[in-house]
Amino acid sequence: MDPRHLELLRLLDERGSVTEVARVTHRTPSAVSQQLRQATRELGRALVEPAGRGLALTPAGRLLAAGGRDLARTLARVQADWEGHLGEPIGKITLAGLPSALTYLLPDALRELHRTHPGLRLRTSDVDLAEHEFAALTSDVDIVIAHSLVSDRPAGTDGLTVVPLAREPIDVAMATAHPLAARAELTPDDVVDCPWVGVPHGYPFNSVLLSLAHVTGRDLDVVQRIRDNRLIEAIVASSDQLALLPRFTTPRDAGLTLVPLSGVTTMRWVVAVMRPDTAERVAVRRVLEALTRSDEGRASPTAGTPPSR
Repeated sequence: MDPRHLELLRLLDERGSVTEVARVTHRTPSAVSQQLRQATRELGRALVEPAGRGLALTPAGRLLAAGGRDLARTLARVQADWEGHLGEPIGKITLAGLPSALTYLLPDALRELHRTHPGLRLRTSDVDLAEHEFAALTSDVDIVIAHSLVSDRPAGTDGLTVVPLAREPIDVAMATAHPLAARAELTPDDVVDCPWVGVPHGYPFNSVLLSLAHVTGRDLDVVQRIRDNRLIEAIVASSDQLALLPRFTTPRDAGLTLVPLSGVTTMRWVVAVMRPDTAERVAVRRVLEALTRSDEGRASPTAGTPPSR
């Protein structure tokens, strides 16, 4: 049994198409198809079958794909043991995540990694996606920073390794001249009739707006839906509209006031999502430790207190 065939079937199972497998392995689709035919001949069982315009794994193919995942985890553990033997994590780690969480966690982590592990290179990109879309990034990125307001395991992460990094309150943001800005705390009834700047459907902060509508029994007036927090801040600071923004990374000098909201869940989990084999790497574990210490050093003392205004 050729381990390369197990890896090929694992990739097809995870990527879903020959074209995508070819892209990530830097081969042509015809070369991938040829290798699948070769694996079928050598193993003597049908491993794939037609499914629409593409291919799907047969039960035998899924069995071997699971074996490919086990093999990848074993190799990752060996690599981790080797890195531990060498005594110093080196190489490149790729990371992608939502900007608000990276703003909060990444600067301190980068400073620590530069000081303690100079041979480790962290390459970062920012993405802002619906909650269930973060998991797919683990096929191309070592560590994905995602968030959820429902649990510490974001939607779509079954079968992946999830490491909690931080808890962060989500507050109601408004212009400093807004009538509600002097309040110490708000309830759903206080804000349900106000105009809102929301996020797209499927994004975690939208679950708070849905909860507000549910507990009050009234529809919210969501004037616009925007992904970028900096744009939301600018709109809210110059209008009578409200928004939901993270407590630790929203600037206090932008004409904004943040007020805690009671009566609905307003605490988000910020987590790292990885493939199980990737999570075995010593270098990955060192990055996670640095990100966790960023939260411990800044968030814990103030996690339960309202923001200053």
